[in-house]
Amino acid sequence: QVQLVESGGGSVQAGGSLRLSCAASGYMYNYYCVGWFRQAPGNEREGVATIRWDGSTTYADSVKGRFTISKDNVENIFYLQMYSLKNEDTAMYYCAAAPCGITSLPTEPYDFKNWGQGTQVTVSS
Repeated sequence: QVQLVESGGGSVQAGGSLRLSCAASGYMYNYYCVGWFRQAPGNEREGVATIRWDGSTTYADSVKGRFTISKDNVENIFYLQMYSLKNEDTAMYYCAAAPCGITSLPTEPYDFKNWGQGTQVTVSS
């Protein structure tokens, strides 16, 4: 099955940017979705962005216009480029994968089967 490893987290000032990476290895589904999620202390895990095998994407309203999800098909790496970071973006960020049909673009954690260990993003004023 697919293994996912996130990297790229860190501490940044508000207004700054970061790019998270999610390296996939092992067996990746032929038709897949990869999502980025985040979880702040005391909060439930929430979907941030999802990308489908055909390049279709969807974003949470809170990050639209600031975050971009993308993929490198050759290296099997998925990215989350984050601009104009805010304090409320502080969280542990996870990537996750799931088999995904052409009509699917899931955003809920329970839709995803394989998870990475997470990378911490801290935004300070």
